[in-house]
Amino acid sequence: MKVILPDQGIRVMEHGPGTVAALLHELGINTLEVMVARNGTLVPEQAAIGGDDEIRVIRIAHGG
Repeated sequence: MKVILPDQGIRVMEHGPGTVAALLHELGINTLEVMVARNGTLVPEQAAIGGDDEIRVIRIAHGG
């Protein structure tokens, strides 16, 4: 599985079937600060991931 991080770093991970939330926890990323796209489509934390998926972690910009 290819994971593209917010800083544009790329990791290739041997992550079996799991969820977005589990992957973010493993990477130490707060689920409240990012959105995740699987193969180009935004998905919720409960979405299943694994295999040849391309996961893009997108940091949410907040401000006022």
